[in-house]
Amino acid sequence: MITKAYKNLGICKEVYEFGMKIEEELKERFDEIDKNAEANQIKVLAAMQKNKVSAQCFEGSTGYGYNDYGRDTLEKVYADTFKGEDALVRPQITCGTHALALALMSNLRPGDELLSPVGKPYDTLEEVIGIRKSVGSLAEYNISYRQVDLLSDGSFDFDGIKKAINEKTKLVTIQRSKGYATRPTLSVDAIGELIAFIKSVKPDVYCMVDNCYGEFTEDKEPLEVGADMIVGSLIKNPGGGLAPIGGYIVGKKECIENAAYRLTSPGLGKEVGASLGVIPSFYQGFFLAPTVTASALKGAIFAANIYEKLGFEVVPNGSESRHDIIQSVTFHNRDAMLAFCEGIQAAAPVDSYVTPEPWAMPGYDSDVVMAAGAFVQGSSIELSADGPVKEPYSVFFQGGLTYPHAKVGILMSLQKLYERNLVNKDLM
Repeated sequence: MITKAYKNLGICKEVYEFGMKIEEELKERFDEIDKNAEANQIKVLAAMQKNKVSAQCFEGSTGYGYNDYGRDTLEKVYADTFKGEDALVRPQITCGTHALALALMSNLRPGDELLSPVGKPYDTLEEVIGIRKSVGSLAEYNISYRQVDLLSDGSFDFDGIKKAINEKTKLVTIQRSKGYATRPTLSVDAIGELIAFIKSVKPDVYCMVDNCYGEFTEDKEPLEVGADMIVGSLIKNPGGGLAPIGGYIVGKKECIENAAYRLTSPGLGKEVGASLGVIPSFYQGFFLAPTVTASALKGAIFAANIYEKLGFEVVPNGSESRHDIIQSVTFHNRDAMLAFCEGIQAAAPVDSYVTPEPWAMPGYDSDVVMAAGAFVQGSSIELSADGPVKEPYSVFFQGGLTYPHAKVGILMSLQKLYERNLVNKDLM
């Protein structure tokens, strides 16, 4: 029955059987992921019960949004789940880049300096910072920037970081996930080690963690190891695939207050900002997020093992521990990269008939190909794959609201390579 179903989707016997052989070897790892999801599910449930989430919370608001009980309660749920003093969770925060820009611009002042101790940040932040010239960047407000690259083995350059911290250093940004790079994703423990070192050099510096793609992949979050703020997008892990928009900042009360005044206006802060009918999806998405994230993690591990055994470079590799939902596969071949993305698109529930084409996506310095047949446009927790179309032709796969869908997507991507003789069939 199941074999016939895959055949009807266009996945041949050879690809299916190879995938099943790989999946059989992963049962123990998948069990560990399910246990972590269970622990995180209990954490979210406890936060919702503590804050007495009720049907009243789902009513929403319009206009100014004064006294929006559901919005205010949700922010308490986020704060308690992620162990912060306060939270800002709003549909007015349009995406992850917006959330990060908001956190930076509200907590830095002219003359301050921003430091990245983990190398260059994600592409879309380059214009926020002013690495690439853009209207309204931090650089235009006389906020300087410096970075310390990771060492060749992916570890922190502690000597370089110590030298880079100076009297102007006000905020340190730590990107947890790899972005469009092949460096390791940072574990929460590694982030804690880095923060402890930074604060031993300059105790009053703010440490902000770009938490995108990392929420609920471990049993703790960066605020529990010393971060002052964590920042992310609701169309990634914490939205559980239901949130149609939104971002969050959780952390120290003073940092959140600064962000709220920047998001709205001095004198208004968190008091305004209507929830506009999306609040039920924010609650339900957050409730589902631990198990949805677990599905995406399983899909990433399945993809790593599939493509590693076929001789491709994968980061993380098939056996490494996981700290985000992103899986990169490097093809060193443009046609193979595009075939992979075609397979992911062909497995989508939305726009499966569309062929993804590279284009000049805003915020990037090269054409980007993106396969994303999602219910929510750009939702990275749904099955998707993307990457800059340039050497070394690495694609970044993430998401899967259910593991079976992630599995179908990976097998369909392999099917496209198999059909075009872009994969060594003798290894299958």
